[in-house]
Amino acid sequence: MTTADRFAGLYLLDRFRLEYGATSVDVCAGGQRLLAYLGLRRHATRAVLAGTLWPDVTEERAHGSLRTTLWRLHRERPPIVRSGGDTLSLEDTVHVDARALGESALRVVRSPGSVGGESALDLLFGGDLLPGWYEEWVLFERERLRQLRLHALDSVAEHLATQGQHALALEAALESVRMEPLRESAHRAVVSVHLAEHNIAEAVRHYKAFRTLLLAELGVEPSGQFFAMMRHAMT
Repeated sequence: MTTADRFAGLYLLDRFRLEYGATSVDVCAGGQRLLAYLGLRRHATRAVLAGTLWPDVTEERAHGSLRTTLWRLHRERPPIVRSGGDTLSLEDTVHVDARALGESALRVVRSPGSVGGESALDLLFGGDLLPGWYEEWVLFERERLRQLRLHALDSVAEHLATQGQHALALEAALESVRMEPLRESAHRAVVSVHLAEHNIAEAVRHYKAFRTLLLAELGVEPSGQFFAMMRHAMT
């Protein structure tokens, strides 16, 4: 095995995938859950892992399943799970795409100008976290990552618009709309970009479409702030 093959990539966006170098490897169901949990939570005790991943069996059997899963993961492969006393974590050589996406989103929210336009969009246009997985810890992490991405996209759209990068700003705003169609801040960002480019007709069309959607789904009007933005633009 080459040096490159000793570095693993754990991919949790769109679907589960584990790669050593350029080689994708099969992982048993228990191993997938174990790696995903450690990839998202960074570390956990054996007791927490056993109880979380095997909740419907006795404690003794859950710990036995954990030991078997660890043995299967390390069989004929470089170890990617590190043991520190009673605590397990992933080795530092393991890249986790969902973790990288969350860290990038946090950086953008804290300092939108610190990340370049196209690179920011590449980092933020990730897929859904482990679609088809419905464990409570997955649902929590999926929503946490979704909210981070939404706030980061809002920040990116606003920053790029002020820099005159209207096409990229619109991409960020529309991605936020796609993720959450009823999120007004995303729609305001779309309209702001259209107004910055003096595309009044596009801004009005988008505002009216959002107003229709909001009335149909929630029975409420857009905020006074959004209405005032449109009224000011058309006067």
